[in-house]
Amino acid sequence: MFTTTGSRGLYKAPLSKSLLLLPGALTVLLILGLPQYQKLFMYSLQAVKQHKQVWRLVSGKLICLDVKDTFCSSLLIYNFRIFERRFGSRKFASFLFGTWVLSGLLDLLLTEALQFCFELRVDVLPAGLLGPVFALFVPFFYSIPRVQVTQLLGYISITNKSLVYIVGLQLLTSSAYMWVVALSGLISGLLYYSNALAVQWFLQMPRWLARCSSLTLEPLFSGTEPRAEAPVGMGATLDIQRQQRMDMLDQQLLLSQLAQFRRNAQQQQQPQEGGLLNWNRFFPGLRHRGQNRPHVQPHPQQPQPPQPHPLDTPVAEEQVARLMEMGFSRVDAQEALRASNNDINMATNFLLQH
Repeated sequence: MFTTTGSRGLYKAPLSKSLLLLPGALTVLLILGLPQYQKLFMYSLQAVKQHKQVWRLVSGKLICLDVKDTFCSSLLIYNFRIFERRFGSRKFASFLFGTWVLSGLLDLLLTEALQFCFELRVDVLPAGLLGPVFALFVPFFYSIPRVQVTQLLGYISITNKSLVYIVGLQLLTSSAYMWVVALSGLISGLLYYSNALAVQWFLQMPRWLARCSSLTLEPLFSGTEPRAEAPVGMGATLDIQRQQRMDMLDQQLLLSQLAQFRRNAQQQQQPQEGGLLNWNRFFPGLRHRGQNRPHVQPHPQQPQPPQPHPLDTPVAEEQVARLMEMGFSRVDAQEALRASNNDINMATNFLLQH
């Protein structure tokens, strides 16, 4: 399920790759090699409020001090790498930076509101890059379409997004006050995604910093181009081979539908050359003539309205806009929707595979 929302691997996602390697390596180093320095990366709001240690707002939101949090957040970052390919590394970094700043401010506001309204004092929150990770659920919910994979017990629908939500739920329940970080991350994601109060203009990655990062990090963390997929039958088990055959059949069906649509488009656009008439319209074949002839016609047959041409099939602009937000062109989105009879899931599968 983690590969259904984007292409495989970390190709053209250097920032996602660096976020997977560097924080994880530092977490293992702090836990196993340098445990005496863990207190420097604790996300202690009490130290910020009472001792004016404002630097903890930065150090406490960089490195996870729990292996479970590191593992779950790494899985989510790997899945959300599709946004880096779609928006580009600079816009993706701007989203992470903006939600990182907003979630830090919202953490202070939420803890103060809890203490004032419910007399619940929160001194230490889970450390790490958790606010932007929860914020990425907002564009994931709004921009990634749901594609049904299977059904559980006949009525529970399992989609390509179910496993991602399960991992997010596991991360949410890993500690007592993780819900505070999750709530601030979701609110910051909504604010940045909707560009409320023009936060995207204020909290965007500076060009000089993006340029320096591309010169230093991109050569180190640039992924290799993925190879072509293995042919059908290379699966390790019968279930995998059966699933590969089904995928190939679906792919061939989509290709044939799109090819037929393009042939119809070319036939409609080509003018009649040399004044020749299309005699098939007036003299159909004997087989079709015999099949279409009615047995008894006591009354003259009423003229039937012309059937709509596939090119005249209306396409919902909302679905076209959703596909364009995923990075596809308007022409490709319209062709895929017409070929799939306005089925957004089938059109998305075709565009993602080709």
